[in-house]
Amino acid sequence: MIGEDRDLLLRLLALPTAGPLETTAEVRLWDAVHAYSEAGEDFGMRTVHLGAAREEDVLRHDVPAVVREAIAEDPDFLERQPSLVLRVGDTGPTVMFNVHLDTVAPFEPAGFDGVRFHGRGAIDAKGPAVALLAGIRAALADPAVGRDVSVLVQAVSGEEGGAMGVFGTRPLVEAGYHGSLNVFCEPTDLRYLPRSTAAMTACVRVRGEDAIDDRPHAGHNATVLLGFLAQHVAGALAGRVPDGQVCVAGLHTGRMHNRVYGSGELLLNLSYANTASARVLAVALDAALRDGLAEFTARFSGVPPFHRTAVDAAAITRLEWRKRGLPALPPQDVPLLDGVVPRWPAHEPAFTCDAIWLADVPGARTAVLGPGSLDANNAHARGEHADVADLDRFTDVVRDIVVRFARNGGS
Repeated sequence: MIGEDRDLLLRLLALPTAGPLETTAEVRLWDAVHAYSEAGEDFGMRTVHLGAAREEDVLRHDVPAVVREAIAEDPDFLERQPSLVLRVGDTGPTVMFNVHLDTVAPFEPAGFDGVRFHGRGAIDAKGPAVALLAGIRAALADPAVGRDVSVLVQAVSGEEGGAMGVFGTRPLVEAGYHGSLNVFCEPTDLRYLPRSTAAMTACVRVRGEDAIDDRPHAGHNATVLLGFLAQHVAGALAGRVPDGQVCVAGLHTGRMHNRVYGSGELLLNLSYANTASARVLAVALDAALRDGLAEFTARFSGVPPFHRTAVDAAAITRLEWRKRGLPALPPQDVPLLDGVVPRWPAHEPAFTCDAIWLADVPGARTAVLGPGSLDANNAHARGEHADVADLDRFTDVVRDIVVRFARNGGS
């Protein structure tokens, strides 16, 4: 990465690009994709797509509820979240790189101390996005790149916030913007991950009656009920499938101390590597919820402050699926990458990203690959950062992938 690349990264990091599913603050994704497209065009790529997805291309049965609701409530929801496709070359096999420019919230100020970039998106995934362009620029020194093979870059919105790529990556893939080799740029410690889990989101919702703190027995205590169910479900589902993770996420009833909240919700995110595991988790969750409600009733029906909650527990609790039915990317063989970087160990769990949308594309080999790691670089957390050395290594890896792809005739 040269000085211009570092300037571009700082410019991108300074832009708040958490989408409206993450924040109600300003969203400047249009500024980000324009800056990125200009950087690509400066060394010979051309913009072949720039715009937001159309509602008719997005709303389907498997679209997460949070996206459907956002579109219904905000007529500008999609328009504020554009995606970009850059291209070099017109013929021959194509290698496609996908990277997302949207981030999670909250925004963190950009900074660079000469060794490390700081800021939201530094590693997930604005830093890799800039290093990606630098690698393609370096690969263009080989005359076969752009002459014998083509290179595509998808720079998308809608990867974060639970959108799962339904208005970013999926419409682009369905429009034909993919290759025989597809690389999704996510932090993997520069090991290529030839599979990706999908995820389904469940909401355990309690709808009861509130009460004043002086008469807690008069209402339903959703906090106690959901807290109990959270622990019960976590214990019942942990380790249920070998190829997925169970995340017991948000539990919310209320914030005041002087009342009993009768309503609330518990969110669970369940990842899976195939439809069989998804079915196992869904059945297990149903059973765990039934057992947990029965155990709660038996345990608390004789405790006066919680008697009413215990007796009515099953009647005031229901399970809603907020996200379900998404594909997972099965394990792939990607021989070209074996000659460039190590393969992700088979025993280490995969994670969920937009690579799932290549699962059913004929003739496509797909992998996830990028610098840094989700945990060590504080992705989605305070203090997110990316080291220049790691980004430079990714630049070299991208160059080597593109050049090998060209010299191998796209195989």
